Amino acid sequence: MNQKISGIYAITPDRMLDLNTVEQTIVKHNIRLLQYRHKTTDASVKFDEAKQLQQLCLRHNTLFIINDDINLTEKIKADGVHLGKNDESIQQARQQLGDRAIIGVSCYNDIDLAINAQHQGASYVAFGALFPSNTKPNALHCPLKTITQAKQILNIPIVGIGGIDFDNQQQALNAGCDAVAMINALFQSTD
Repeated sequence: MNQKISGIYAITPDRMLDLNTVEQTIVKHNIRLLQYRHKTTDASVKFDEAKQLQQLCLRHNTLFIINDDINLTEKIKADGVHLGKNDESIQQARQQLGDRAIIGVSCYNDIDLAINAQHQGASYVAFGALFPSNTKPNALHCPLKTITQAKQILNIPIVGIGGIDFDNQQQALNAGCDAVAMINALFQSTD
């Protein structure tokens, strides 16, 4: 699984899905991981969208990760879950989802958090915001040197997030990121 945590890590925008756009993006950019992030409280919408995305990911051999929702991840048997600081614990996710599940953890700009996540069994850690982000304009800044330091310590993949686009992605990869997460660069409306 770790070898698939590389390249562009697509994250869906927080709005109703346009499956055609998502599929075109997966194909055009050879997306290996897709994270479903929709903050709606409508459980049936989330379930339906997640199932549709999962089928799309299966068709294109793309790992399917669900943001923040261990129960939905378990219910549809997604490949994994991504946890933030206010979500359930890694142990809870591992217990519910099993040993094969991918568990990603947001570590912001904190290497100690990443080391702790690795010890607890995280599959990968995410650092950011690496650059100014329209999606989360108030996100903590994570300097690229933090990625370089973390790369020397950690044995699990590092995902960079926050303001990453096609112009600056190489800076994140050069600093030590295994994958770069993108939302707006992939899904920004052009109309």
